[in-house]
Parts: sequence; C-alpha cells; structure tokens
Amino acid sequence: MKSHFPLKLEKPLVFFDIEATGISPRGDRIVELCLVKVHPDGKRESKTYRINPGMPIPPASTAIHGITDEDIKDSPPFSAIAGNVMKFIEGCDLGGYNILKFDIPMLVEEFARAGVTLNPDDFKVVDVQRVFHIREPRDLSAALAFYCNEMHLDAHGAEADVLATIRVLEGQFKRYSDLPVNVDDMDKLCNPRDPSWADRTGRLKWENGEIVINFGKKKGASLAQVMRDEPGFVRWLLKSDFPRDTQKIVEDAAAGKWPEKPGAVQVEA
Repeated sequence: MKSHFPLKLEKPLVFFDIEATGISPRGDRIVELCLVKVHPDGKRESKTYRINPGMPIPPASTAIHGITDEDIKDSPPFSAIAGNVMKFIEGCDLGGYNILKFDIPMLVEEFARAGVTLNPDDFKVVDVQRVFHIREPRDLSAALAFYCNEMHLDAHGAEADVLATIRVLEGQFKRYSDLPVNVDDMDKLCNPRDPSWADRTGRLKWENGEIVINFGKKKGASLAQVMRDEPGFVRWLLKSDFPRDTQKIVEDAAAGKWPEKPGAVQVEA
C-alpha cells in the first residue's frame, strides 16, 4: 500500500544510498548507487547502478554490503554513468541516511574524477540520520524498528537502505508532529551551517576578517601565516583526505585568490 509522503515538495527530492570499497571519499570508490526520486505529486522513480570501482573491494567491505569483485567485474566505471546520474538529480533536493558525512562527499569525489563538478550547496538536504540522532540516537536498522516496528532484513543493500530511509522519514513525521514539512526548513534542521565557517565542515573559519585553521595543532592560526611560514603543513593538507572544498580554498589562497567573507568585499592577495 502506498504511504503518504510527509514533506511538502516544491521540487523533486532524490533519496540515495552508496555502497563503496571503504569510507574514504577520496581514497575509496562507489560499487553500488541507488537513487529514488520522489516528485511533488507523489510519483516515484528509481535507478540502481552497479559500478566497477577500478580497484579491489576489501573483504571487510564485502562483509558489510555483500558485493564482490566478481559481482562488478563487468559493470561500467562511474565515469560512464556520471552524466545519467547528474541528469537524474539536477534540479532536485537530496535526501538519505548519513548522506552529509558519507554519501554526498563520496559522490562529489566520484563526479570530480569524472570531470564533472557537483556543488553540494546547490541542493537542499534532508538527512534522516540527523533527525534520528537529534531525537533517538541509533543506526538505520534500529531506526526502522523504532519508528516503523519493522526489521531491516536486507541492510547494506543500496536499494533496501534507500527504501528503509524513506520509511523511517515517514515514521518520524508520525511520531514528531513539530517536524517542518518543507525541505528548506528540514535542510536547516539537518544541515546547520555556522556562518563563520569558510568551508562546509568548519575546518577553516573566518576570524577577525581572515581565514584561520580550525582543527588540530594549528587551530587558531592564520591560513596566510601558515602558508608563509609552514608550507609543509599546507602540502600535507592538500595531499590528505580533506574535503575538496577545504582544499580548494587553500589552493586558491596559494594562488592569491581568497574567498569573499560573508558581507564583505572580495580580498585579493
């Protein structure tokens, strides 16, 4: 029986889930991708892809999602489907379970390797895990049991996880009458952004009109000063597994192009 979708949509909302060779957005690769598009009129359409990652799937990852090297040996690389995936999500908002920390960064990196730019800021985000962790911290299987009284029998299959995520969202709306019913407000709830952050994850932030490092031993140090006095730290940052937008700010700063501070005039070095 078709359930009533609780969000009032102004544009389609694409729920998606990724299974991968590991958890590093830059070092690992997607092996399965499922997307379910929910239209404002309630219509749904879905696509599921098996993808050849171009690298062996570690046994530890296969133990989680059940996908082996043999399963994907004849599947296309992500670059071969990138155009279709982009077309499917273009003009939509994005939804899923833990997509802010894992699936979106992984998708951004795969698109970048395919020569396509995916800007997460172009999408409103409904991350069902954020709602769950705000109200009842657990994992997806526990969420399905808690909100829907159902067992998640096919956990870590991309399609099963997407459909379970949609069921959990529906269950959350039944339990919490005060949840916002539009995607803009859900994005604010799921994807809060500190206005002082220069990048999406707050590893760089604005302080007294300049960008400073906001993590580790260099926390509080001016990025300009670190680039001048400790170039080895900058090289390490650019080679390490930091988000692409963080590294782009550093790369641009090294070339004399600084981002515009909110409410300020563009600064050139």
